[in-house]
Amino acid sequence: MPAYLGATVGVPVHYYTDPACPISWGYEPVTRRLAVEFGRELDWHLIMGGLGRDYKDHEKGALVRWVQDADTIEMPMDPLLWKESPISSTYPACIAVKAAAEQGRQAEARYLRVLREGLMCFRRKLDSLEPLVEEARRAGLDVQRFRVDAGSHAMVEAFGADLELTREVPPESPRSDRVPFPSLRIGDAWFFGRTAYGELRAAAVSAGAAAGQPDVISVDAAFERFERLAAKEVEVLCGLSGPLAWAEVWRLATEWVVRPLRVGAGGWLFERV
Repeated sequence: MPAYLGATVGVPVHYYTDPACPISWGYEPVTRRLAVEFGRELDWHLIMGGLGRDYKDHEKGALVRWVQDADTIEMPMDPLLWKESPISSTYPACIAVKAAAEQGRQAEARYLRVLREGLMCFRRKLDSLEPLVEEARRAGLDVQRFRVDAGSHAMVEAFGADLELTREVPPESPRSDRVPFPSLRIGDAWFFGRTAYGELRAAAVSAGAAAGQPDVISVDAAFERFERLAAKEVEVLCGLSGPLAWAEVWRLATEWVVRPLRVGAGGWLFERV
């Protein structure tokens, strides 16, 4: 998920998600494009949903689900997390995101993205304080402040408030127990699961948001804005076909503008040099 420019005014966007939700990882191209196009016109609120309280004895099932999801989300993903370094719960990561939010909206969004990459791509066991602190360092946060906030009871309460929000299920939801992940509420309009960008854009405009950027941006501009991108994100952000997006990122790699990072057996993230 992108840095949402620290918006403090604009159309409210409530994003229900979890750091370890593969379908939310697959939603990154769309949410990033929405943020780029509308900027401060959208006021993002990240709701941490607590996808898995206790994965003990459920690691094999999680591995199977991730393998299935990896075939559909079009983002690089390594399900072997669940074989080599399975996490025990997503709750610590959710609480950590609330702690990052104490340093501002940009810090919160940046930290969530780093957690997603660590879990989805690099098999990092992010379910206890010290690994989560290390991710705060990678995200450029004030590490000492983060450590204090992450261990405070206030962050547990903040996460508890998010859990309550996920259980305030609107009538149109496909689930009755909680809001499904990912879900977006743009103004008063709900979107459950992955949704086409055009529908989200139309809802933002209908709610009163005005696009502040061109509909698409150049590949160079995309890497200036974001440190790491998958080819699918370049495709969506830049309005390119899939093969052309891959050609562009590998061109930049051969010119030493970006660094390819291997993910799993056949995926790649591209990091700005």
